[in-house]
Amino acid sequence: MEAIKLTQYNFPGQTAYYKGKVRDVYTIGDKYLVMVVTDRISAFDVVLPEPIPYKGQVLNQIAAHFLEATADIVPNWVVNVPDPSVTIGKMCEPFKVEMVIRGYLAGHAAREYAAGKRTLCGVTLPEGLKENDKLPEPIITPTTKASVGHDEDISREDILAKGIVSEQDYLQLEQYTRALFARGTEIAAERGLILVDTKYEFGKADGKIYLIDEIHTPDSSRYFYSEGYADRQQKGEAQKQLSKEFVRKWLIENGFQGKDGQVVPVMTPEIVQSISERYIELFEQITGKPFVKSDNLDVLARVESAVKGALLTL
Repeated sequence: MEAIKLTQYNFPGQTAYYKGKVRDVYTIGDKYLVMVVTDRISAFDVVLPEPIPYKGQVLNQIAAHFLEATADIVPNWVVNVPDPSVTIGKMCEPFKVEMVIRGYLAGHAAREYAAGKRTLCGVTLPEGLKENDKLPEPIITPTTKASVGHDEDISREDILAKGIVSEQDYLQLEQYTRALFARGTEIAAERGLILVDTKYEFGKADGKIYLIDEIHTPDSSRYFYSEGYADRQQKGEAQKQLSKEFVRKWLIENGFQGKDGQVVPVMTPEIVQSISERYIELFEQITGKPFVKSDNLDVLARVESAVKGALLTL
């Protein structure tokens, strides 16, 4: 069985190739993007050395599930999903911000709060919060979308003052972000989960805003199990969660946070297997569907064949 660590195809009509942290993106005729969601995994903006079997399939299929479930809120970039690990979509000009929205004090926000900060991306947080507490209302905490290096927190005021996004477009992005988060929260609740925080990326094509990339996946979102949430909070216990945070915590416990001079701990086959199982667990929990493992005996040939067949229909 193979994992998709890297692809290097040459598709008909291909005009560009981009290797991201976890996706390999092929531009076709400057009109379409073929996004191969590989099994690479990143944390602290570092791509870890070992791929995670089926991770790409999980992310791609969860994203397809939620993009379809939110198409009535905002149009999205998807044209075709020809393979479990591939999405073909409309080429858009991405906005240079990621719209992060948080319903709970968790992850990065909790770390900032514990360090004494009470303002995050221009949003004031109340005193007396504990990690993983529900916020009075969801807050939007955008980040810059860095082509190199780390994304950085930024406020709405700075986005507008620097002209990164026009005011008209930014207000629309906020509206879409809140509506998408509300829908994601409803769907998660039906599955016994809490959508804690997530991020959305948007782009523009022919003057129209589209939702692009993946949504509500474990790479872009954090989920808690709703059963026992209140009891765990009251007792000050860690929440049971389905997200990539468990990978970050494992790295932190083993002395790695992406800082200079730090070395990624050895990813044993057992660690790789456990991460793969957690991703599959999230797929089944959030979609309510059994996960069907794709045929990975010759995964690169499978993907190439599916994409070439799909491109003939565009």
